[in-house]
Amino acid sequence: MLAAHVLLAAATLVIVFPMLYAVQVSTLEFQEVFVFPPKLLPGAAFTDNLQRAWEKVHLGRLLANSAGIAVAVALGKTCLSVLAAFAFTYFRDFPGKTLLFVAILVTHMLPLPVRIVPTFQLMHDFGWVNSYQALTVPFFASATGTLLFRQFFLTIPPALSEAARVDGAGPLRFLVRILLPLSLNNLAALFLVEFLYMWNEYLWPLIVTTSDEMRVVQIGIKMLVATDAQAEWNLIMAGVVAAMVPPLLVLLALQRSFVRSISLGQEK
Repeated sequence: MLAAHVLLAAATLVIVFPMLYAVQVSTLEFQEVFVFPPKLLPGAAFTDNLQRAWEKVHLGRLLANSAGIAVAVALGKTCLSVLAAFAFTYFRDFPGKTLLFVAILVTHMLPLPVRIVPTFQLMHDFGWVNSYQALTVPFFASATGTLLFRQFFLTIPPALSEAARVDGAGPLRFLVRILLPLSLNNLAALFLVEFLYMWNEYLWPLIVTTSDEMRVVQIGIKMLVATDAQAEWNLIMAGVVAAMVPPLLVLLALQRSFVRSISLGQEK
């Protein structure tokens, strides 16, 4: 037991150390970053570093862009996944149901780089390049979310839907009043996963945006690194720390629901 705890503590330290070191570097002066052996104690320049990074790449606007895009995509994916899963589970009579579901699952096997060229051409044809629509709408559909909720809805006893029908509840009322309250943990888990995924997205925003006003925070960090002079790692790490705060807050707020959804899935 002791060996297991020691191994777990060591693994945790290895995982957490890069983040702790980023926080520590963000508190140093420029000259202190390059001393050897490196300083492991925090300095007193974090506020100044954060302010300079904030002004250098307009970090506040980039954080707002990333937050708005991540929330919109997470909400859009969650809503569409619930509706699609509800249709695939309870609407048994529409033609091509199985073929359509298989087609949705196939899209899960295609990574984003494979779809970049046709998706960009579609955004160009719509006139959406360098817009929030291009940064959000292509991500609304989710094969993972549809599969997650479909499998959950299949575990709900059919007698529940039959009882709701006898009581006069239509499909929408059954979904809102019965299924959604039962799916709260899954809703929170999917929202968390999709929020973190979209917050860390770099390639697509880099391709589909052309102005600094539409950039996201991941590109802003790259802009801090890309400089003609020597990289100011204290400013870069201050930007990294600022970029870590919003997803960390979302994770802390939804971690219980996320763990419950995993636990319930294992029990089933």
